Amino acid sequence: MIRKSLATAILVLTVLGVCVTATAENRAILAVAADGAAATAQVGTTAARSPYFLLFDRNGELLEAVKNPYVAEHRNAGPKVVDFLSARGIHTIVAGEFGAKMIAAMQQNDMAFHTATGPAADAVMLMKKK
Repeated sequence: MIRKSLATAILVLTVLGVCVTATAENRAILAVAADGAAATAQVGTTAARSPYFLLFDRNGELLEAVKNPYVAEHRNAGPKVVDFLSARGIHTIVAGEFGAKMIAAMQQNDMAFHTATGPAADAVMLMKKK
């Protein structure tokens, strides 16, 4: 009886763990380079040098604001940012502008990119209409 209950509990926890992991990984698809950590922050002028990336889901909901770990990087910040965001499951990046190395890295990773200005939330709403 104890073995059966234990086996059932392990199975349930395993299934729940897989579901939670799959949901979390698939939620954030869009990153907006931003000057601040709120959806009202302005879209960052240069993607790789923006202090934050705001991660949004398909519905335009802000899921997380992450600090850009490469904001002060002297060389190759763009490709490093692409690797960082790609590892988080991001498929599209929005910013004021992108450097040539970052564009090449996004193309190599089959990522889409778009330019925008104004509040990050507004840029996301425009992306949803496309």
